[in-house]
Amino acid sequence: MNTREIWKRFDIPLFAVVLLLCVFGVALISSAIAGNPTLVDHPRRQATFLIIGLVILFLSASFDYHIWKTLSKPFYVLVALLLLLVFVIGGARFGAARWLETGLVTIQPAELAKIAIILALASFFSSNIDRINNWMTIGKSLILTGGIVIWILLQPNLSTSIVIFVIWATMLWISGLKTKYILIMVGAAAIFIGISFLLDFPYLADYQKARITNFIAPAEDARYGDTYNVDQALISIGSGGWFGKGYGQGSQVQLRFLKIRHNDFIFSVLAHEFGFVGTVIVLAALIFVIVRCFKVAQNAPDAYGSLIAYGFGVLMGFQTIVNVGVNLRLLPVTGLTLPFISYGGSSLVSMLLGIGLVENIKMRSQDKEFREEPL
Repeated sequence: MNTREIWKRFDIPLFAVVLLLCVFGVALISSAIAGNPTLVDHPRRQATFLIIGLVILFLSASFDYHIWKTLSKPFYVLVALLLLLVFVIGGARFGAARWLETGLVTIQPAELAKIAIILALASFFSSNIDRINNWMTIGKSLILTGGIVIWILLQPNLSTSIVIFVIWATMLWISGLKTKYILIMVGAAAIFIGISFLLDFPYLADYQKARITNFIAPAEDARYGDTYNVDQALISIGSGGWFGKGYGQGSQVQLRFLKIRHNDFIFSVLAHEFGFVGTVIVLAALIFVIVRCFKVAQNAPDAYGSLIAYGFGVLMGFQTIVNVGVNLRLLPVTGLTLPFISYGGSSLVSMLLGIGLVENIKMRSQDKEFREEPL
């Protein structure tokens, strides 16, 4: 198949929805930080990262995705080194060191780590697809995952570590792991969590323990306490009603009652300004992208491509569920972004890189579902 034929298979609906989500995200960030002089450049920076991300998307779609089987190892090592560098000299924010200040841009290597682990695990599992139900294979895949996660945990960054473990477990299951292995691993995880609970989670930082405690048993009078952000998020969502207060018109946002509104709580800004209808439309768009990734995975020409697409779909789906769950106070505060919407250059570029890889797989698949039938 020549290059022109390959590009004819570019998934335009997927790209169009992703682009609309990204542009809407920039606009929503602009509304969220309105009047705050310290954040005034955030929309412009997000737009710049969007342009960079789109270039990376088309570049990653251009070359046969099988090249990543070779590149995944050096990419894994590069990300591990960046995470190590963060541990040594990283900039601290909100009680954790997760960023590298380069002078021009601020990089969060943990976001790249999500893509690196998907590529590394896809390569490993596809090469060992006939030996998945073997404790040696499972152990090696866990060590491969742990080589990245250990540095993320030391930042500390529990939420991203959980995301990566979810990706590992899901990709392992998709690769054909039998039920008995799943039950044993679930039992081991339950025992670990139980022991951790009895020992007061000794591996967590104080602020992480406080988030769990405040979620399980919030103080009766926490108006200006540790649950303030979540309380304001619930007020913002509830006051949005069916159609919202209007773009740039929400008092919770414009008067800055809602904190971290351009990032962790961007969903609350969405609900406050565009209401229930607006949130349903945006979530429907995100679900469309996730389902599209799974469809590409189902029709991929090989296990390697399938696992990449599945892994990225799981990443997007899990982050969406957690971000919305935090805003609705169904989950403890985590700091995970809402894909394509929340502010964060590293997150946006990583997501667009992932979309580029999914497009790459789609363009090189010979499936019936995506093929236009002749007249």
